[in-house]
Amino acid sequence: MTQETSPSTAGWKPFVRLILQTKPSKTLLALALSLNLVTTLSGLVIPLLTKHVVDNFSLANLNAVQMAGIGLAFIAQAVTAGISTYLLSRIGQQIVSNLRHRLWQKLLKLPVSYYDEHQTGETISRMTNDTGVLKGLITEHSANFFTGIISIVGSLVMLFYLDWKMTLLLLIAIPLASAVLVPLGRQMYKISKGLQDETADFTSVLTRVLSEIRLVKASNAETREFENGSSGILKLLRYGIREGKVQAGIAPVMSFVMMLMFVLIIGYGGLRVSSGALTAGALVAFLLYLFQIVLPTTQITQFFTQFQKAKGATERIIETLEAEEESVLGLPLERADLPIVLEGVSFAYKGGEAVLKQVTFTAEPGKVTAIVGPSGSGKTTLFSLLERFYSPTGGTIKLGEVPIDRYALPSWRSRIGYVSQESPLVEGTIRENISYGLDREVTPEELDRAAQMAYADEFIGQLPGGYETEVGERGLKLSGGQRQRIAIARALLRDPQILMLDEATSSLDSKSEIVVQQALHNLMRGRTTLVIAHRLSTVIDADRIVFVEKGTVTGVGTHDELFASHPLYREFASQQLRLQDRPS
Repeated sequence: MTQETSPSTAGWKPFVRLILQTKPSKTLLALALSLNLVTTLSGLVIPLLTKHVVDNFSLANLNAVQMAGIGLAFIAQAVTAGISTYLLSRIGQQIVSNLRHRLWQKLLKLPVSYYDEHQTGETISRMTNDTGVLKGLITEHSANFFTGIISIVGSLVMLFYLDWKMTLLLLIAIPLASAVLVPLGRQMYKISKGLQDETADFTSVLTRVLSEIRLVKASNAETREFENGSSGILKLLRYGIREGKVQAGIAPVMSFVMMLMFVLIIGYGGLRVSSGALTAGALVAFLLYLFQIVLPTTQITQFFTQFQKAKGATERIIETLEAEEESVLGLPLERADLPIVLEGVSFAYKGGEAVLKQVTFTAEPGKVTAIVGPSGSGKTTLFSLLERFYSPTGGTIKLGEVPIDRYALPSWRSRIGYVSQESPLVEGTIRENISYGLDREVTPEELDRAAQMAYADEFIGQLPGGYETEVGERGLKLSGGQRQRIAIARALLRDPQILMLDEATSSLDSKSEIVVQQALHNLMRGRTTLVIAHRLSTVIDADRIVFVEKGTVTGVGTHDELFASHPLYREFASQQLRLQDRPS
């Protein structure tokens, strides 16, 4: 969990600053507040008119103008209150929408290292639950807050005008209520912050389990995951009960204070009326103004209760918005048909041991460079550095003579085609997956050509929907070989100058592997290709083989050269090729 911040450091300023950054409409806000003022003034007129009616009350003295004035004041109050509440709610919805747009844009700009340190469910919680808390505060409570403030201030002014002594008596309630509500507010802040953390953790469990439901069922892990989920549910229940206790404490305190005020005013006011210091109409008006204070005070109390929740959400959102982004600035990459040079490259994940140590080799343009070695030797990490998901902690990666981090990130990645072992697909159609990431319209001819070269056209043509067939979540409606061929078609459509293949055929059956190998051969033609492979049979013909052990390059050469000079490579090759030749 994130380290807890004291309530004093997480007050109004961060929240207000966050809201102002969304650039709410000043025109709509001014109109809404103006109508709020009209609502309050209309409400303030009603008790005064009522005072005159009561003081001069008799059938003979009923004044049609006064009665019409009261009626008009009621109508004006209702109409302006409705419009202003709608406008404030609309402004609030726009603020939250703009905030979500900003947060979504930020999440897409954050580096891969951010997602290594934050669970997916936690990030989703920032986007949905935390913005939902702010939405509740702004759209449901802020309108009542602004209306209530104006109503209370106006009513207090009129109360002082009617009888300043009784008004001073009312103000005794403020320290009484504050003595209880301020500590309860601090408790609500701590509870809401913990509740948001637990909600994020629970969302992480849901995301992890539901996204890998096949693994859960195949492993008979339902009972274990039920216990994990139940633990999260119970934690949320405890926080919910604690929140209920605080809210249960606030309501009786407010009720007690309000009843105390009414008893004091009626008792003391009755004495002043009987002594002639106050008219009966003035006492009635005083009570009506008191009603105009009581209801807004309750609404403002609810606002502050919700605000305590919003403070924690604000901190989490600001923390995400202030996270360091990937730098996209740099030189445009005009040509990538140059050697890729690694000079003393080292890398360690945050807080971990070095995964790569002083890696040095060159991938020649237009040729195939294979990276082989035992599992866990850092081969996939090397690809992550080339994709610039991470930056080396030591050494340099160059394209020709220029370090690759000098190039603009979108320009660099646009020249790379990456086909991984998993071949991830997005939910949607085959057409959308092949053209995924391109910022231009793909013609049917281009789509067909890419599919043919990837040997994907045959199975696509046999599907009822053709290119419009839905692939399902993560492409689960397709076989592994079909997903691989769609990934290859996607890479072909990008026409990259640099190609990276990460175990692209290791999970396929022999029949699918033959087809995918043919597709890869089409894809590799004329491109600088780097290949990670466990099976040496797939890279024996590579122009250069780089052997990596425990993050260190221990041999570079052709298959024949390494077989003759590198003992571990010779052992690898002998075992694998012997196994390959063994009859099934």
